[in-house]
Amino acid sequence: MNPQLTEFGPIALAIAVVLLIVIFVCLYIQRRRTGVALRQRYGTEYERVASEVGSERKAQEKLLDREKRVEKLDIRELDPADRQRFLEEWKNVQAHFVDSPAEAVTQADALVTSLMQRRGYPVSDFEQRAADISVDHPNVTQNYRAANAIASRLGKSEVGTEDLRSAMIHYRALFDELVQPTVAVKQAAE
Repeated sequence: MNPQLTEFGPIALAIAVVLLIVIFVCLYIQRRRTGVALRQRYGTEYERVASEVGSERKAQEKLLDREKRVEKLDIRELDPADRQRFLEEWKNVQAHFVDSPAEAVTQADALVTSLMQRRGYPVSDFEQRAADISVDHPNVTQNYRAANAIASRLGKSEVGTEDLRSAMIHYRALFDELVQPTVAVKQAAE
């Protein structure tokens, strides 16, 4: 064996070990940054998903998958006429709450679903709707889940007026975000 090669053997091994350590540290830091960024962006939805899937790594993967899914959707702004129509419909739903709270909550749910559909979100399954909404509107996803939980109890058990009022407030939070011109606001801010 060549004596020069044996001299470099330990040095080459040490360099390889150091390179592997650097690579693992870089991957760890990147994964950590991704986790922190997702936690900040999704807030309570991040915690809910992490609890549901049992680990933060799996939650991060799930949230990143949501983002990829929503990127493929044709989410669009409302045109001014649609925006005005939805705002008028919301006023009617709210006014109806005084006389028939349970029916108003059902109407609010239908109106929010219709608004989501008009914006380009698929609306076939509630859990998928909530997941899709969480990508662009993470701060109100918890509201949407709470409103839906109350609305789903309407036919099965007695729901108090205070619960119905809470459902309307939760639906309103999502409605307000969905009806606003988000792209124009983001572009104006830049």
